[in-house]
Amino acid sequence: MIEAHDLWLFLSASFLLWITPGPDTMYILARTISQGRLAGLLCVFGVSAGILAHTLFAAIGLSAILATSALAFTAVKFIGAAYLIYLGIQALRSHRKLADSSGMSAQSRSQLFFQGFLTNLLNPKIAIFFLAFLPQFVAPGSNNGASIFLFLGGIFVLGGTLWCLLLVAFASRFTGAANSNTRLSGTVGKITGLVYIGLGLNLLRAKL
Repeated sequence: MIEAHDLWLFLSASFLLWITPGPDTMYILARTISQGRLAGLLCVFGVSAGILAHTLFAAIGLSAILATSALAFTAVKFIGAAYLIYLGIQALRSHRKLADSSGMSAQSRSQLFFQGFLTNLLNPKIAIFFLAFLPQFVAPGSNNGASIFLFLGGIFVLGGTLWCLLLVAFASRFTGAANSNTRLSGTVGKITGLVYIGLGLNLLRAKL
């Protein structure tokens, strides 16, 4: 198993990564402010599921394909960027009042979860990150390296999820104010769309 010293180093490094604002933070905050607490929670769980999938892929060696194949990396990058830009255009074209998450249908809820999942699953930068970050805390030649990989990945996902839930609780305070003001509601919707498009364009810049 991982040494206690290495575990504390991992937790310290992970904590700094959790609280550092990144694409996931922007996505979750934008979704929460524009659609409410429930939408934000669903996005958090979707994003966490995507990160967990990357952990599994890294443990069984699938992520190494992205790290060694420029074609595979580029293909996933373009698909992920296109999906984010599509979500952004949808948000910009929507002139409706911000959604009330309490009346959200089961289909809408599953869509929000799936969208959060895809935004992470289709980001090859996350796969490369796990290949570079987690092995530092696994002893070379370890017989149970894959198990330790999954253990550390699970801790990383759990901590990141808890932090994002705090962000949702904070951001949801602004949803009511946005909903009660038509002009502010439209502005938030446009900003949300621009955030998604910006994340997509930023992903296009990713290189191996």
